[in-house]
Amino acid sequence: MKIKVLLNGVGRIGKAVLKQLLTNKDFEIVIINEINPYVENIVYSINYDSTYGKYDDKFRIVEEDYIQNSTSKIKITNFDSLNKIDLTNIDIIIDSSGKKEDINFLKSLPVNAIFLTHPNNEADINIILGANEEELNPKIHKIISTSSCNATALLPALKLINEKKEILCGDIVTIHPLLNHQRVLDGSFVGSATRNVDCNFELGRSSTQNIIPNKTTTINACSYVLPNINQNLITSSSLRVPTDTVGAINVTLFTKEKSTKEEIINLFKDFEKTQKFPIVLNNFEPLVSSDFKKENFTTIIDHRYTNTINNMIKLLVWYDNEWGYASKVVEILKYYKDIKKG
Repeated sequence: MKIKVLLNGVGRIGKAVLKQLLTNKDFEIVIINEINPYVENIVYSINYDSTYGKYDDKFRIVEEDYIQNSTSKIKITNFDSLNKIDLTNIDIIIDSSGKKEDINFLKSLPVNAIFLTHPNNEADINIILGANEEELNPKIHKIISTSSCNATALLPALKLINEKKEILCGDIVTIHPLLNHQRVLDGSFVGSATRNVDCNFELGRSSTQNIIPNKTTTINACSYVLPNINQNLITSSSLRVPTDTVGAINVTLFTKEKSTKEEIINLFKDFEKTQKFPIVLNNFEPLVSSDFKKENFTTIIDHRYTNTINNMIKLLVWYDNEWGYASKVVEILKYYKDIKKG
């Protein structure tokens, strides 16, 4: 029997999750709840995307509040709160709305599980594949965070190196594509509802004309998954760049043991051979960010830039921050279904 899904929010991540779930026979999206009140605009934004192109199996409006394509018929609602929606036939909620809800409110909703597509230290568990998926227990975990795109890309690499070499300290810089809450032209600062980052006036500057320095919650998000990987161990910052998708992380680590470049490359090669999910991909080709667009592997180690000096390790990690991250949300849903089934 298919798992019945309510998708709350079809922004950048919500649309990517939607399109990947539509091809999965184990899940059925029954309802999309979206603050955009115009169903015509919702259909248009699903069918046409400037970053990933046209959607082949196009949706159309078939009734006042339903959309349909060749495989799916989905009810569209426009409520400002999940408790206003009839959840009678819903098994799980995927909350990709970008709205940070009260955890006790979410726990009161009559569904089996709620998956948050942002880090949340009040969730029952924050999950990153390749880091702590074995801790997921559907019997006790109802509010499940699928963390962030940056942490999803970074933490499997940090965990691997920490287990083999013991990280003493380090620093990361995320090179992140622009986001919808940024300004096209200069204006006032606009924050993000799910990120606890201090007011940063630079984010009010034009996202299309600048490389914008910014704070990042990436290491905080990692600490919600593995508490020993935290801000006391690794410092962090971010650069927002005027591209549409695919980010990179410049990683500098100092470890207890010395390493060679070949040793680090072999660590990741061995991981790739034995991994249960599409996480690590080892790259040796002369590629650029757009070459990783729509890539499901989310910890792509560019070994052209892997290097070591004594106790220092340098890595460059690529990841598609929209489609790639959404693919991990879907993998976590599939994993949840499998372990719940037993």
